[in-house]
Amino acid sequence: MLRTNPHYARMGKSYLFAEIAHRVEAFRKAHPGTGVISMGIGDVTQPLVPSVIRALHAAVDDMGSPDAFHGYGPEQGYAFLREAVALEYAARGVSISPDDIFISDGAKCDLGNFQELFAPDVSIAVTDPVYPVYVDSNCMAGRGGTWTEHGWSGIRYLPCTAENGFAPVPPEKAPDVIYLCSPNNPTGTALDRASLGEWVRYARSSGMLIMFDSAYECFIDDTEGDIPHSIYEIPGADEVAVEFRSFSKSAGFTGLRCAYAVVPANLKAGGKGRLHDMWARRQTTKYNGCPYIVQKAAEAACSPEGRGETAAVVNIYRNNAALMRGTLNALGLTVYGGIHAPYLWVRTPRGMDSWDFFQFLLDRAAVVGTPGSGFGPSGEGYARLTAFSSPADTREAMTRLTDALKQA
Repeated sequence: MLRTNPHYARMGKSYLFAEIAHRVEAFRKAHPGTGVISMGIGDVTQPLVPSVIRALHAAVDDMGSPDAFHGYGPEQGYAFLREAVALEYAARGVSISPDDIFISDGAKCDLGNFQELFAPDVSIAVTDPVYPVYVDSNCMAGRGGTWTEHGWSGIRYLPCTAENGFAPVPPEKAPDVIYLCSPNNPTGTALDRASLGEWVRYARSSGMLIMFDSAYECFIDDTEGDIPHSIYEIPGADEVAVEFRSFSKSAGFTGLRCAYAVVPANLKAGGKGRLHDMWARRQTTKYNGCPYIVQKAAEAACSPEGRGETAAVVNIYRNNAALMRGTLNALGLTVYGGIHAPYLWVRTPRGMDSWDFFQFLLDRAAVVGTPGSGFGPSGEGYARLTAFSSPADTREAMTRLTDALKQA
């Protein structure tokens, strides 16, 4: 008889966003014809920019030519894209070797898969609230322990609350691995240079590995220049940190799928160079590479023209976030985030818990948010709203939300 992975049985049956989709589908069936506006899952709505479209067409033509056809590509990614990514780092004064860049089909995949390199008994810490993939992937590997009212017993949660400015504080006893996300999903806040520098110094002194998710760095407001776009802007970070980035939000590739992990050969965790070599081994065994067509599109997004076009799209989402912040603040709600990130972290009103407020938004305004409790114990009493809707839908959603709260 087949024995299955017992750690799955300890987990909930439904991933957070699958549960949201289930509830939204039930609402649609009960209210046919009602236009639901999604501000829940962080999916983009604006089309791909012209330079990317041209690159896609040219790459498709390549695939129809005997001389330009591409079959299996290098699992680490084509050199043209790795070199383009390295130049993007260089533009911010960060030296990254193309050999340390691994192209993939999604940061979510990389973040979930990288834990395969860790021993079963390593200690894991996450910020709380937290992007669920960090926790769930480690629970699937058996590191979660048992579920309690305070989260998983085997995972160390570092509370990020309004009281500490949503900035995690290094614990007295260092874990083996910490997951940091800045700008943060879900709170929309970002670590400044001093805070991130403290984590790098802490990791260097303790031997801890930092898993740094910077998927939303393109949203950072550079007015004051105090928010690093990359952890490698902090001296010594290449010895203690792996960085994960994606084209999903910066270039609208949620449907194309392209991302990359930077795994420096200089990493000391596990032995110098060990994690770099292990990740290369893992990828060459389990992954056949991001499609040539998609990588050519990503290369175009890294070009000067592409960067200008995609920045204009990112500004659309920034403007949405500004409108949302203004509307919610005018309604008397307490709002965090939405400046350096496309996410707004909203305190639920009138004593509602997170799922009650989710249902209130859906039933009374036909607007979908994400309950904060789905991101960890410290997320209770909050909701995450995303700024990725179209400008028209964003305005309509804010009108509906205003009416619903005034009539409640």
